[in-house]
Amino acid sequence: VQLQASGGGLVQAGGSLRLSCAASGRLFGNHHAAWFRQAPGKEREFVAAVNLSGRRTYYADSVKGRFTISRDNAKDIVYLQMNSLKPEDTAVYYCASDPASMSALTAGQASYWGQGTQVTVSS
Repeated sequence: VQLQASGGGLVQAGGSLRLSCAASGRLFGNHHAAWFRQAPGKEREFVAAVNLSGRRTYYADSVKGRFTISRDNAKDIVYLQMNSLKPEDTAVYYCASDPASMSALTAGQASYWGQGTQVTVSS
């Protein structure tokens, strides 16, 4: 599976962005998927995850109520809708997936990673 993230950009605080992660390769519908982010000088952190069917989602406390993860298995795309953005959301955002373990995925031990997309939120 290859993952391609897109949708980043520059936005003012309070604004919104939607990130997309397009997967190529077989059986992406059998993968749990997640978004992570890494700000300058900081370690990569978990943002949100969605299970195989899309029915279960998980969020970091810092983004609960503002971000929504979803997936379209017919198109092999995972989305991250980001609302009420704050300057502290500025980071490079990465998508990731794993066919076996949601626990491993959310711990950052994913089998597959995409390249990052930059999100910058100005104050």
